[in-house]
Amino acid sequence: MRAHRARERAMSSVTGTFAVPATTIAARLLLTQGDSRPGHIFVMERVPQHDGPETVLEMLNREEGFFAFKPDQSEGQSGEDLLLIAKSNTVSVALDRQAPISDPARLSAAKMAGLELVLAGGQELAGWASIELPPQHSRLLDYLNSARAAFFTVWTHAATHHINPAHVLYARPLD
Repeated sequence: MRAHRARERAMSSVTGTFAVPATTIAARLLLTQGDSRPGHIFVMERVPQHDGPETVLEMLNREEGFFAFKPDQSEGQSGEDLLLIAKSNTVSVALDRQAPISDPARLSAAKMAGLELVLAGGQELAGWASIELPPQHSRLLDYLNSARAAFFTVWTHAATHHINPAHVLYARPLD
């Protein structure tokens, strides 16, 4: 019952006065303070832009300043209540083994660029970015500067990382 109420609170917080069905997705959350935490985030089951559920990147790039996060239970402790996380204090949200681009046509047209990021807390992340820009603007610098959104994506063999550029100290091309 408690989990059901937490889900209802998360769903109504997404849209305001009425609830839109939400789907939970396992994720690892890294904030500006503390260690990476496993848990679940909530995305809408339907969005007007495309068929299927909202992507995590779409949720993070919505204009709302907060998102819902339910921490996992850890070593004998009960799981915490639903937390409303400030996007501005979110360094990254990582998801296990998700394709960077699900549309095969877009993926085949994208240029893959290797990069290493050093984040504000000293964490390092090496992976790839899928650059979908005109050929004359397809450098890593162009990709990082073109991201007008609050988060951009870097993927590795193990995970897809949605990164808040405000917490990137520097990026280094690996190509």
